[in-house]
Order: sequence, then C-alpha cells, then structure tokens
Amino acid sequence: MQTDIKARLAALREEMAKAGVDLAIIPHADPHQSEYMSSHWHLRGFFSGFTGSAGTLVVAKDEAFLWTDSRYFLQAALQLEGTGIALMKEGIPGTPEIAEYIVKHLPSGSTVGIDGMQFSINAERQLADELGKHGIKLDTGFAPADAIWHDRPALPDNKAFIHEQKYAGEAASDKIAKILAATAEKGADAILISALDELAWVLNLRGSDVKYNPVVTAFLYLGKGDSTLFINDVKLDDKVKAYLSANGIATAPYESVAQFLSALPKSTRVLVDPATTSSAMVKPLGERMVTAKSPIPLLKGVKNDVQIAGIHAAMKRDGVALVKAMMDIEKMLSEGKPLTEMEVGRILTRRRSEQELYFDDSFGTIAGYRGHGAIVHYEATPESNSVIHPDGLLLIDSGAQYLDGTTDITRTISLGNPTPDERHDFTLVMKGHIALGSAIFPEGTRGSQLDALARHFLWNEGKSYLHGTGHGVGHFLNVHEGPQNIRLNENPATLEPGMLTSNEPGLYITDKYGIRCENLVLTVPAFTTEFGNFYKFETVTLFPFDLKLFDVTIMSDAEICWLNAYHKRVYDTLSPELDEEERAWLEHKTIPLTKNNQ
Repeated sequence: MQTDIKARLAALREEMAKAGVDLAIIPHADPHQSEYMSSHWHLRGFFSGFTGSAGTLVVAKDEAFLWTDSRYFLQAALQLEGTGIALMKEGIPGTPEIAEYIVKHLPSGSTVGIDGMQFSINAERQLADELGKHGIKLDTGFAPADAIWHDRPALPDNKAFIHEQKYAGEAASDKIAKILAATAEKGADAILISALDELAWVLNLRGSDVKYNPVVTAFLYLGKGDSTLFINDVKLDDKVKAYLSANGIATAPYESVAQFLSALPKSTRVLVDPATTSSAMVKPLGERMVTAKSPIPLLKGVKNDVQIAGIHAAMKRDGVALVKAMMDIEKMLSEGKPLTEMEVGRILTRRRSEQELYFDDSFGTIAGYRGHGAIVHYEATPESNSVIHPDGLLLIDSGAQYLDGTTDITRTISLGNPTPDERHDFTLVMKGHIALGSAIFPEGTRGSQLDALARHFLWNEGKSYLHGTGHGVGHFLNVHEGPQNIRLNENPATLEPGMLTSNEPGLYITDKYGIRCENLVLTVPAFTTEFGNFYKFETVTLFPFDLKLFDVTIMSDAEICWLNAYHKRVYDTLSPELDEEERAWLEHKTIPLTKNNQ
C-alpha cells in the first residue's frame, strides 16, 4: 500500500505541475459536505491510504501532510507509515492550521488548488481570505482525480424508497410548508438543499447510496409551486415517481443543478446554507444567493411523538439482539473457540438482522481488544484483526438502522479479572456518564455548558479524552447529526425536548486499553418553576454495563442508585422478550450493586 500511495502522490504532483498548482488540498468531502459518503468521493483515502471519517490531505511539491483530529491519531499514524505523509494532530499545541502552514511555506504569487465541489461556501471563503492576505491565489477548479484514479467507483445508482409516514410521523407536504415559511422569513423565495440527510428527512425518502447511512444522492430545490429533485432517473421506480409528483416535486438529472440555477429569474432569491453547500455548485446564482443556516437541522433534530415511540421500540429490539450477541461471544470464549475482533462485528450484525424492521448497521462496528480499544474509531481489518482471549478489556461500539429508529451504543467489557487500574478508570468514566445522564438544566442550555459534567471526575486526576461527549442521532438516518452536540467547543444550538443525543465519555491508555460508555439520551421536560422551564435526559438505550468493572469504593450512594435503577429498567423491559436462558443471563448481569457485594 505504501508503494501505491507514493506512486499516486507522484502522479498528483505531475497534475499539479501541469495546472500550475504549487500545493493541493484534498479533504474528505463530497458535493453535499457529508461526513460519510459514497466511495466515488473517497479521494483523500485514495491519495493517502487513511480511511478515517475526518481529515484533510495537503500535498506540496516536496512534502505532504494529513491533518486529523484526536479520534484518529493512532489510526492515522499506523496508516500513514511509510507513505511519506506526515501526521498533523489537530487541536494539539504547536500544530498549525492548514492556512497557517500554507502562508508560512508558500511565497506570494503561489497557487493553491482545490476542487470547489468538495469545499463548502464557508470553507472556500475562509481559505481564500487567508491566502489572499499573503498574495496566494486559490484555484477552485483543480480536480485531478479522474486523470489518476482510473478505476474510480461510479456514483451510486441504488433505488430510492419511501419512508412510510407510520414511521416518519409527518407528511412530506407538511415539512415542505414549514421549510418554505422559514425560508421566506430569511428573505428568500426558494431553498437549495444539498445535505443528504436533510433532503431524505424532508421528502421521507431513504436509500442505500452511502454505507450505513440510508440516504439518496440528490439535490432538492424547493420553491413556491416550483420544486425539483435533482437525481439520476435510474434511482427512481414508478412508485417513487408517483409519490414525488403527488407532492409537487419534479425531477431532473443530478448533474443539471448548476444549469437549472443559472436559468432562474434574476428576481428569484435562493437560500443556501454556506456550511453544507459546495462553493462550485452555487456560483451560477451570483447575487440571487441568500446565505443563512438551513432551518432543517432543528426541525429534523426534534423528534415527533411517532418517532419517539419508534425510538423506544427500536431500542428494545436492539437490546434483545445485544443480549443474544453477547451470550454468543461469551460462549465462544468459554468453549475456547477462535474469536476475533471482526467476528464480534459479524455476530452483532447477525443478531440485529434477526430483529424486525432491521435495515442495516448504523456504522462499522468498533470492536477494539486491549490496545486497539485506545484507537477511538478503530475498525478491524484482516491485517489488524486481533484474536480475543478470555482476559483484558474489549470495547464494542456498534449500532443499527431500523425503520423506526437508529441506535448507537458502546460498552466496555472485562473478559477476565480486571486490574485495579482498569476498574478505577472505568468507574471514573461511568461517574461522568451518570452525572451527565442525571443532569437537570434550564431551557436554553447548550451542550458545551454540560460537557464538563462528564469530564469532571477524570479531570480531578489529570485525565481526559479529546473527542466530544455527545452527538445528535438521526431517526432512521445518519448516526451523527446536528444541530446539537455536547462537547467543549462552543455550539449555539440548544438542547430541546425531542432531541436524541449520545452520552459517551471515555478514556484511552495507548497500547493498553480503551474505555467508553455510551447510551443515547432523549431531552425531555423536567419541571417548570418561577425561574422557567427545566429539562432532563431520559436514557433510552437498554443494555447493562459490566458490573465487574465498577469500583464501588469511589462511587456515591446516588451513583449506585442510578446504576441499579437503570439495570432494573433494562431487565424489566427486555426480559419479557427473552427465553429462559437469556433471562437468567440478563438477571445475572443486572443484579443490584452495593457497597458490600464486591
């Protein structure tokens, strides 16, 4: 692989020379600014060999770098070894921003090349401004992939399908009316929707164009009496065409968006979200473009009553599948049968696929044994696939897409007798998990105001984790969504009733073990006082934590009470769906924890 990467970088530099480009920037992005995308757009992976979901490759004439965040430091170091690409660790003191690096290393008059289809309006503007201050030009038409990547995968042509209202809880026509009203409030006549999960939510359409993300590759233009879905016709069957027509949606080829926009009347004002719309896509709009945040993430993020009922049902089925899967794993270990990290993923997928309304996994299972657990977004490969033994810690982060909800759960499991350090660190993480899960907070609270609750106990001992504590979760949509999150970085989005968010503090000891404890929580009303409305979190994930890993000597009575109440709810909810052997297993995993039973 290292040889292939070096050859690809050499070919890229040849294309740079032909185009008069001194430095190229290749992000992990598509024209929809997706976090996860079809393989057609895996350009950064092709040129670098790095497969993480976040990171940017920068290639100069005689050196190359990859910027990525803390989730991928260990993975990137392994995958970049021998490629000639150096790792830049984002967020670490001393690591320059990409623009900062460029202006220090390129003289005035140099040219930086990017593909404007892969850069959002915001990203291009910011980069152009920074470079322009130093006399460096930005070429937004540098797209060398087709000249080098000869077997590049085609755009996906999978069929779109209707997500029935009995699961979605709201008709597409009602959503469109809300969006057009919000668009008018922002001074626009129409809106161009580029983000694939936004488009899928609006139209109650789903697909399988992106692995684990049930989205359809398309653009959507919504106007007053003039709405068009830009999608390749092969993706639409007669049922979907009739459905779109009934909702007043015309169709046009996927590649015809720019032509359509350029032909709009000069008086038509089109709203585009500069964070999710590619800069090259909307250049034809010119002065007709109105840039503002899309109203859709908030509408999509607040789940309706039908969706919430579906979430609870999906969590129950997911919990049942996890009981069966964990029993399978324990049985294999006890019988001395070979078990690997990849096999753990296959077991989870098989057991989930037995459940009603299962569609797919919601992401590739992270099964990290021992030191691999310290790689935050580790994904086992045939080369790295560890054999699991009945000792040490196993971190399993997994989830599923059901027609009525999306799941995401992480458990850290001791496969033998945990060490004092493992128990201590696990309990610190769980104390933070419980503190956040128990929080009561006033209306208008942002995730950044709660994040320290999850980190407090780790910080007291000089420990921490570098990833966010929580992300929004879609409804039979992307497992990562906004607008809310829970992290140290400021985000103006507030936590609103109906939002589904992860609660996943962790701790990672390089080459030894990783610990992460994740449940999904629903924001719900708590009470109202003279000081206003207060909210809390309702934990909706249903599966026990490993009792062997708790150190009760550093737990408060309130924390033990929370854990026992949670485990009782897990048992009471799941046990009616299990057979006798499975119920006995779950009963043992949920026995009440006391100060005296360790």
